[in-house]
Parts: sequence; C-alpha cells; structure tokens
Amino acid sequence: MSKRNNRWSEEKRNRFIKEGRGQGELSQYIPWIKIQNISSQGNASRLMGWTAMRQHEFLSNLERDFFSLLDWEDSVVDIREQFPLNVESTLRIAEEKGISHPTDRTTGIPFDMTTDFFITVVKNNEKQYIARTVKPSKQLDDERVIEKFEIERAYWEDQGIDWGIVTEKEIPKQLTNNILWVHKFYYLSEEDLSFSTLLLRLLIYKKGSGENLLEVCNKFDEDYNLETGSSLSYVKHFIARKYIFVDMNKKINPSNLTINQITLNITKGDNLDYDIG
Repeated sequence: MSKRNNRWSEEKRNRFIKEGRGQGELSQYIPWIKIQNISSQGNASRLMGWTAMRQHEFLSNLERDFFSLLDWEDSVVDIREQFPLNVESTLRIAEEKGISHPTDRTTGIPFDMTTDFFITVVKNNEKQYIARTVKPSKQLDDERVIEKFEIERAYWEDQGIDWGIVTEKEIPKQLTNNILWVHKFYYLSEEDLSFSTLLLRLLIYKKGSGENLLEVCNKFDEDYNLETGSSLSYVKHFIARKYIFVDMNKKINPSNLTINQITLNITKGDNLDYDIG
C-alpha cells in the first residue's frame, strides 16, 4: 500500500478548490478536510446528519459530540464542518500580530486554516452565522494552540461573525449520549416506516395506561413477527424526529420507562412523515 502524501502544496490547494471543498450549503457542502486526508484516524468518524441531510466528517470524538448537539437544536439550519479560512487573510493577520502562520515544514507552503464548525441559525426569523472551534480543555495551555486561535478569532472578527471555543466542559455528556443513541435511527426504510406508524398509533392509544414501554415494544415485535428490537428502533426514531419527548438529560432506559413518562407530539408527527390523526 502506498504511503499517503500529506504534504501541502499549491497544487493540492487548487485541487481541493476544484473539487468544491469548502463550498456549497446543506447537502451540497463539501468539508475542506476529510478523514482520508489526515494521518491518524483513531478518533475520526462520520455521521449522516439530519439538518443538512448529508454525511459529516469529524476528526475527533469531541467534534462528533458537539455536532450531535447542533443537529438536535431546532434553531440550527445548516452545519458546515472543517470550514476553510481565506489564506490571504490569515497570512495578513498572522503578519500583523507577529504570529507564525501554520505552514508545511517540508514544502514551505502555508496551510489553509479551518474552523471546526460554521453554523447557520435562525432566531426570530433572522438568519445568523456563528463559528465554533472545538478543542480539549487541556490543549488550551499550549501557547502555539492559543496563537493559532488568535488568528482564527481575528479572522472571524473581521467578518463580523461570532466565534468561540468549545471544550468538553461545555458539552453535556448525558444529553450527547442520548442523542447519539437515537441518531442513526432518524431515517428508516419504507417498510420500517409502515410498521413504525402502527406502533405510534398504538402508543397514542395506550397513553395513560401506565404500561412499560419496553414490554409494549416486545409485544409489538411478537405480534407482527418482527425481528426482536425492531420496535425499540422505532422508538429511537420517534425520539430523533421529536414525535415523542423524553427527558434527554437523563439516561434513557426503556425497561424502566412507562408510556406515561413520554410525551407524544402529535402535531410534529402530522407535519412530517405520518398521518396519525
């Protein structure tokens, strides 16, 4: 197997631009850095996003966790990861501040810096943009890390866009775990959608019964000759789609959850995939 060439060059920059990296919005956006472009992939991962309806690329678990919070938030309407900064601007800022710009040591070509997340939100019917860099808190003691953050901060200040640093201390772990527990079930096959509609109707019918949710799901699997666990995946789908609400700040344990402890969002269901009138 040939060794991956991670050297940066004008040729590679031009190729990235030609590929459309760092361009587009929503499902058309292509991140500047992809997993295959980095040497170590130990904590790299991908997730199919709900908001932008595309596969997202994460270079760390912390990035993935922060993304899950963004994808869950209703006010967020687009999420662009590994967003490139204009290299001419970052070079100018670095020179003005007397900071060494990130540069490939072999080729001497300045790297195109990126911000981990460029986020579009809508609040009070007004579209806003924010930029966030994600970093473990222990790295904030590194002088070189802070220097590069200063270039990034000044860049976004020039753009008039709010920029900030997110560490693991700002990420609620249990909420993140719950979102990731349901995340991949946001999309279901056409066949599963048909069965899940029946289950949702059943939950509506049984509301107030106080029955155990897991027992209802297991009985549903048995009655419809479904693979064990199918109904639980439908419940995860309902949570992801916000057709039903549970306390996301507490660990979700279906075996200890009754139907009375969930809130059915009928209106949300009507507005999306289901006719559950």
